Order: sequence, then structure tokens, then C-alpha cells
Amino acid sequence: MKLRSLTLLLFAGVACAADPATVEQRIQRLQSALLPPVLVRGETPALKSLADRMAELKVPGVSIAVIDEGRIEWARGFGVTRVGGPPVTPDTLFQAASISKPVFALAVLKLADAGKLDIDANVNDYLTSWKLPENEFTRRSPVTLRRLLSHSAGTTVQGFPGYGDNAGLPTTAQILDGTAPANTAAVRVDLLPGSQYRYSGGGYTVAQLALADVTGQSTPAMMRERVLEPLGMTRSTYEQPLPAARLVEVAMPYDRDGKPIGNPQTHPEMAAAGLWTTPSDLARYAIGVQRAFAGETGTLIRARTARDMLVPVIAGHGVGPAIGGRPERKYFTHSGSNRGYRCVFLAYTDGRGVVLMTNSDNGGALIGEVIRTIAQIYGWPDHAPPERVLAKVDPALLDRFVGAYLLNDGATLVARLDGDKLVGGFPLQPVSAIYPSSETEFFGKTSDFVVSFTVTAGKITGAKFRTEGFERSGPRLDDARAKPLLEAAEFTARRIAEQKPLPASEPAARKLLAGLASGKPDFDALSKDLADLMRQRLPFLHQDLVDLGELKSLVFVSVGPRGDDVFNADFENGKRRVEVVLDGAGLVGRAVIQPR
Repeated sequence: MKLRSLTLLLFAGVACAADPATVEQRIQRLQSALLPPVLVRGETPALKSLADRMAELKVPGVSIAVIDEGRIEWARGFGVTRVGGPPVTPDTLFQAASISKPVFALAVLKLADAGKLDIDANVNDYLTSWKLPENEFTRRSPVTLRRLLSHSAGTTVQGFPGYGDNAGLPTTAQILDGTAPANTAAVRVDLLPGSQYRYSGGGYTVAQLALADVTGQSTPAMMRERVLEPLGMTRSTYEQPLPAARLVEVAMPYDRDGKPIGNPQTHPEMAAAGLWTTPSDLARYAIGVQRAFAGETGTLIRARTARDMLVPVIAGHGVGPAIGGRPERKYFTHSGSNRGYRCVFLAYTDGRGVVLMTNSDNGGALIGEVIRTIAQIYGWPDHAPPERVLAKVDPALLDRFVGAYLLNDGATLVARLDGDKLVGGFPLQPVSAIYPSSETEFFGKTSDFVVSFTVTAGKITGAKFRTEGFERSGPRLDDARAKPLLEAAEFTARRIAEQKPLPASEPAARKLLAGLASGKPDFDALSKDLADLMRQRLPFLHQDLVDLGELKSLVFVSVGPRGDDVFNADFENGKRRVEVVLDGAGLVGRAVIQPR
């Protein structure tokens, strides 16, 4: 039985077995039964309504626009703009967060079409009010707008936390140099440009200043004139902060516990995170790109520019959006995550797509459920839940898969037994039960992935991990190298079951908080990746800890699914949730400090 037919049968009692013929029927199906990540033949999935999932995840509001046949087929709001407040409508404003980036990229490409700049020239050729400092990396390979917009320029600073109501707002140059009142580190080049992918909001801020210098316009004025108004995005603006008169149009932000955050954060890093918009307006952006890609007349950018934009520069990322799908039917996409907002757009080049925006830190979980359900309803070639067939495999045979596998991206997949089931995962990540579809292939149920094991001369010698169209593979490690990884995985599993913290976790958390409060954390006590991230975020984290005042108490709450020890920290002037994970060397490998 084909997946589409199977799924329609599973909707029995929720909708008729025929394809939804009208727009309203499609909306009703989406509202009635959100699909799980994976369908298993012969098993009845647990289907939940959109309203129930919003309540469970504490997401007050959701706004959705669906594109079909090159037009907005429908747009609708669900829930409320704030608890006890008015309903979300298609005109409700949300922060687009990082979706600001691909929309901003259109302005760069439009200027390139007009001959005002070359996206492959050195960006310092266009920067007049400030220069990106030269070093050994930039002398070997230039930083260009193409590289900045595809996250391959080697620039630092991944993202920006934003600024509260009473914070002073830095200029773009202050942001780039990491000087007060900027709350992030300086944007610099510390990797060879063009050599690898590294997500960098800092790179987009360099591009923001370059366009301001080239056009002589502020970013809000330049984007309104050159992109937003020509595309019909009339409700959208890059103004930061949003004019006070427009706050009545806004879905107010909420944290993951369902608590109001207050007024939205301000993002002077407008190109990277500053767009205010609606799903319908973002759909107009997507349709504008689709029309240009198809070679229609009167489009914002030329056809060849749109096609070049959607060719991956590095690691599946084009000039603005990420690129996926099949060669004959590719899609472009981007997600966004500002404090209290989660959103995504996904559009196929053939005129289909969806935009979702939420006013909650938990919105990401809901977005995935909505997209896969819409993908099934509209018959998309990607993103709908796959159908898996559960095979009967003798539990005694599962032991041969136990081990560690070094994949070609450097990650290590660890497979072990939990009772009579095989479970798999990566260090510092949640683990999942994996179920056999054959004697050598297994799949997940709570997320869509497949693990295929390689057999050579009757022995398991490697593994291939596939998810979301990406594939990683590698050899099985020998027993000596696998043993400590397996022991660490078993130890983490016991801790999660017993819900007992590591003795070293609380001292490590206290040391980290004290170091951030002093502005001099012990980076040697952190893993390299975490130390790099903390250096970039240090100005913001330091100021946050200073504002919180003296730490009064740190109370253990739980062991999370990654093996992270979770604490409630009470300060003189506020409260935080602190999560720390210690790696095998006793270093803090992951740390999260967020409001609660």
C-alpha cells in the first residue's frame, strides 16, 4: 500500500478517505490530525489536533501561509497574540529572526543585477565607513558577499541575543568591533574564507554595513524601497526597534515554560535578525524567487541570478537560503530563532511552499509537525512522514551491532542494547530506540532517520546514517576505541533513569556562572567548541550575570535527555535555568543559561 493511501486510511474518523478537495477541507485536516515523524505499517499512529499540541507545548499563537501553484492558497492564524489577548490573524506581525537573512540577500542580488556591486569582489571594496580587518586568512582568500551570504566567509559570531527595553543600542560598527554597548564579540575572520561552512550572523552584519555604504541608505529604507514594496510585502519592516504604534499588531513572545518574556527584543543586526513580517509577506518573497527562477518577466532579480542564488555554495547553502530536494524539484528554505519566536519558510521552485511563524521558544517542535502534515496533504516529494515496515529480528542477533562507528563528518554513532532493543545516538545528544526493517537496517520512530549496517565477511564493519536527505557513513571502531564510548553511553543512560546529578556538575555550573559574572570565565574548563561560543557571547552573558546580581541558590532539577544536569539558579535580581553536560575529559561540553 502506498504511503499516501495508508495515511488517508489512518485519518478515518478525522476526515474522509478521499483527498481533501477544498481549501477548507485541507485546513480542517491540518487542524484535526498532526502526523508523527514516521508511520509504521500495521501500527495506528497517535494523532493530535493542532490546538492540543499548541496547548501541550505552551505555544500561544501560530500563523501559517501555504503556497500552491505559485500563489498563496490560504493564510490563517491560530491561537492568540498574547494569553488572554486577541486572536492571531494573517496580518499579525512576528519576528522573522534569521529568515531576515535570505530576504536581505535579495537586496544584494538586485544591486548586483544593476551593476552596483560584484558579489565575488572583496567586500572591503564596498566598505567605506569601516573595514573588515585583514589577516593571514583574508590575504590568502578574500571575504566576498557571496561567501558572507552563504556562511562560508570564515567570519565569527553565530547569532545575536538582542537588546531589552532599557539597553543602549550599538551602531553597526560597534557591533562589528564588539565594543560597548554591543553585547557580542567582535566579528572577525578566523577561518580561511571559502574553506568551510560556519553559520555566521556576524557575516551578514558585515554585508549590512557594506550595503549601507554602497547605497547611502539605512537598512530599513533600503530594504523597503528595493525589496519589500516591489514584492508586495507591505506589512513588513526592518525597523528596529519596531515603532511603538505598531506593537498592537504584534504576537508577543513567550518562553518555553509558557511565560511572557515582555516586549520583543530589539535587533540592530537587521540583516541577520531584524525583519518584522507575516507568513503571507514571506510567502510573497518566496513566490518572487519562484517567478524569477522560472524566467517570468518583471521579477525582482534576473532569472540567471535566481538560479545562481539557489545553487549551493557550500554545505547545501546557497546565496541566502539553504537548498534541498531533488535536482528536478529543489526547494529553498530557512528557519529563524529569536527570543520568544520560532519560524520557518520552505518553498519549492515549482510554486509550492509553506511559511509558519510562532510566538514561543517551543515553536520549533510544532513547526516540524505542521510541515510534515502539510507535505502529506499536498503530496510533496519530501518532508511527509515515511512509511516503515517493522521486521521480525531475533533479539539474540542484535548484539552484533553494538559498537561505535566513526562517520565521515567526524561524529561518532554509538549503538548499544537496552534490554531487548537496540538504541543509538551521538555523544551529548539524546538517544533513540532503533527498530529493524531488515536484518541490517534500522529506523527511528520519534524522529526520521535510518541506520544501515555494512556486513563484510559476516561481520559488521561500518554504518550509514541517513536523515533529512543527508547521508553520513564510516567504519566501525575497534573494541579498544569503542569501549570508553559505550561505557559513557551506558553511564549516561543509568543517570537518566536514576535522575541523579554528577557530583562535579554543580561545582562546574557555579564556576561557569562566577566566571561569566566576572567577565573572565575559565575557558580551559570548557570544550573547544563551547569555549569558542562563550567567547563570542561573552559581552552579553557577562552583562546578564552582572544584572542578575549575587547567586543565592543553585538547585538540581533533573537529568535531561542528553545527560545534561539541569539546575534552577536563583539570583538577587532574577532566575535562570542552567544546563551543563560534562564530557569524558571532565570539561563542560555543553551549557545553556536561559530565563525561567
